Amino acid sequence: MKIALIAHDAKKKLMQNFCIAYRGILSKNELYATGTTGRLIEEVTNLTIHKYLAGHLGGEQQLGAQIEHNQVDLVIFLRDPYTQKIHEPDVDNLVRLCDMHNIPLATNLATAELLIKALSRGDLEWREMYK
Repeated sequence: MKIALIAHDAKKKLMQNFCIAYRGILSKNELYATGTTGRLIEEVTNLTIHKYLAGHLGGEQQLGAQIEHNQVDLVIFLRDPYTQKIHEPDVDNLVRLCDMHNIPLATNLATAELLIKALSRGDLEWREMYK
C-alpha cells in the first residue's frame, strides 16, 4: 500500500510519535510525505520515505497529483485546527481529492490509529481492486 503522511507544524511531533508507535506496520508499505514531515519521520524511525517538497512550497500539490491519479491508498494528514494556514486552500483540495477517489483519509490521531490498525488486519485490501 502507498501511504501519504502530512502534518502541520504543530502536529509534526505527534506524527513522529505515531510513526514510532506503528513503525512495524508502516515499514511494510511505501511511504510518501511532504519534505519536512518526511525528514522528521526518517530521523526518528529510519523508515524509507519518498519526500516531496515542503507542503507550503508545493509538496501538498505533488501529493495531490498522486492522489488524483489514484496512486495513493491511504492519507494520514494530521491537521492543526487552531492555526489558520496561508495555504489552507491546498489542504481543502487534498481532502476533496481523497473524497473524489475514495481514498481513506485521517485528519486526527484517533482516525489515523483506526486506519493503520485496519491496514494491519488487511481491511484495506479493497484498494488493490479499486485501482
